[in-house]
Amino acid sequence: MTTGPRETLLRAREDAVAQIAALHRDLDGVIDASRSSNADDEHDPEGATIAFERAQVAALLDAARRRLAELDAALQRVAAGTFGRCEVCGREIPAERLEVRPAARTCVGCPSH
Repeated sequence: MTTGPRETLLRAREDAVAQIAALHRDLDGVIDASRSSNADDEHDPEGATIAFERAQVAALLDAARRRLAELDAALQRVAAGTFGRCEVCGREIPAERLEVRPAARTCVGCPSH
């Protein structure tokens, strides 16, 4: 059974929501660890600082939120009947590109916006 773009996007959206929830838990854990630790993590030779870990998780969380917004926009294009059309040139976006990037807004030949 072949799934349509809406189902593919909804699955990807569920994954993105789950990833955001997991990253929130990770970030909360890093923040809690920094509160309960009196160690000087800025000079700890054993590894990454808590500040670095916090920044890394925050960056991943930002990326996951952007991904979710892209998927929501793609679902709006499905509802509007414009999904699969390049926003720059108007041509059809190849199925292969949509398989790799279901929320793609442009064809390979056009610059991304």
